Amino acid sequence: MPFTPYHFGPSGFFALLFKKYLDIPIFMLANVIIDIEVLVFGHHLYTHTLLLGAATGALWAIAAYPLRHFFKKIMQIFLLPYQTNLWKMIISGVLGIWLHVIIDGVYQWDVKVLWPSSSKPLYGLITEGHIKVICLCFFVPAIILYVFAAMSYIKQNSKKKN
Repeated sequence: MPFTPYHFGPSGFFALLFKKYLDIPIFMLANVIIDIEVLVFGHHLYTHTLLLGAATGALWAIAAYPLRHFFKKIMQIFLLPYQTNLWKMIISGVLGIWLHVIIDGVYQWDVKVLWPSSSKPLYGLITEGHIKVICLCFFVPAIILYVFAAMSYIKQNSKKKN
């Protein structure tokens, strides 16, 4: 799914659910940057694997590390707290890529999740239509988690001002 919004439902849900352990922008953007491969080459190659996807996620996090202050400002606009470090960013990059790989591995014929093995254990478990519906359904709990997180952020900041 190159640059489709479908990945944002599950990535938003898991990022917000585990916001204490994950760097939200790194995790969510990892679900987008991986599809540069598809945009450039026209199909899924090596970054859409668990092995090289992990390396891609780690490299994405390291490259984004200097932007952490920018991400903090963006998170303030979205009323979400933001505390990070390099390890949290790397873990988030890797897990974000892996989430994307698993979603695509279910219905994309050219995703070799376990590369260098040609085995495709996830392929065909459910249809593309079903995976899209599941991804869209994740938007509802993601929005609910976001509202609670933003309300908590507002409440904490109003206490600091008083």
